[in-house]
Amino acid sequence: MYIGFVSSWVQSPVLEAVADLMKPKILTTLTTYDRRQFADDLVAGITVAMVALPLSLAIAIASGAAPEKGLVTAIVAGFLISLLGGSRVQIGGPTGAFIVVVFGVISEHGYDGLVLATFMAGIIMLVAGYLRAGNLVAFVPESVINGFTIGIGVIIATSQIKDLFGLSVAQVTAEFIAKIEALWGARHTVNLLALGIGLATMASIVALRRLAPKFPGLIVAVGLTSAIVAMAVLPVDTIFSRFGELPRALPVPALPVISAERVAELLPSAFVIAFLASIESLLSAMVADKMIGGHHRPNAEVLAQGFANIGSALFGGLPATGAIARTATNVRAGGKTPVAGLVHALTILLVMLLAAPLAGYLAMPALAGLLILTAWNMSEPHKWRGYMQARKSDRVLLVLTLVLTVFADLTIAIGVGVSCGLALRLRGHNADIEKDWTPPDR
Repeated sequence: MYIGFVSSWVQSPVLEAVADLMKPKILTTLTTYDRRQFADDLVAGITVAMVALPLSLAIAIASGAAPEKGLVTAIVAGFLISLLGGSRVQIGGPTGAFIVVVFGVISEHGYDGLVLATFMAGIIMLVAGYLRAGNLVAFVPESVINGFTIGIGVIIATSQIKDLFGLSVAQVTAEFIAKIEALWGARHTVNLLALGIGLATMASIVALRRLAPKFPGLIVAVGLTSAIVAMAVLPVDTIFSRFGELPRALPVPALPVISAERVAELLPSAFVIAFLASIESLLSAMVADKMIGGHHRPNAEVLAQGFANIGSALFGGLPATGAIARTATNVRAGGKTPVAGLVHALTILLVMLLAAPLAGYLAMPALAGLLILTAWNMSEPHKWRGYMQARKSDRVLLVLTLVLTVFADLTIAIGVGVSCGLALRLRGHNADIEKDWTPPDR
């Protein structure tokens, strides 16, 4: 009788519907796959790889990690997100939103601590996906998301001032005020050649985006200005001069060192990574839905992020999530199915295997200019006027989250922002306080 009940429950339409919502998109999109779709995906995948390549390097460096960690993340996590995800066109990898968190974890716990936190975050997302928590993203106030996104943009931009201006600063601290003071104190060490390379890169990126939006202008702009540095032998830092030659192969996968004390120590960071990865990937998937007229599977997407972050951690990579800008680039380049994302990851792997030494010539001011533009774009300045015309409670929540992100800590900002947002939501629904409550006898 019990076996029969279990069998009927497993075969129930409700459970089959739930399982279908957690099924990777690649299983359904490939049923009618043809050569024309593959040609479109191939072009889109290679195009987005040329965008992701310099971004992955720049994000890793800005996070306080070795540049090759960004490539490893784009390859391993990017492949798994496309293979297992709930969106047809999602592109995954390291993103600017994680720079603040990753830099803080590495500074406090070392790179091995980051790897363990990423591994734990992956497990948290697997649990969340199986519990169908992907639908809960709708309950996170938009003003909180906008607040910490703008705050992260401010932190990223200020973290790149040193390389953009070629300043001679021994060490730039993570604390915002102290960082600004250190940068201002080194203003007399400005390298005008470095500043010129950075500004030329930014101008080239903006120009190419307007003239040829489907063209991978990032790699062209960064490559051209870096080539000028190399051929003219300018006194400007490059990846090679600062970090040495990049490896030409993926590292051997290995489990991070796990102990009860270390797990307890890194648990808050793991939850922040899981939260950010889930939020950003689902937002990216929703943006993609609007662009292609599709519908993603949120729980499958969260599960994919879990597997991707576990995979990235096993290869010593960074936290990963769906990247909005790269996903939009994929759609504009003609990407139709998850195959484009797989091609993107494999293309970066091919570059790593065959052309890693060339990436070492990329100039640090060029990468700094790229990240400053990324920070500006992720803060969505065209929406600021709308934010200021929103309800007073939303404006307060946005500014509160932004200020806490910049001047305190992203963990605190998310916790306070979500808590205040929940309180405002309950107030809006006229949730009553228990009026007959009396203190218990103790």
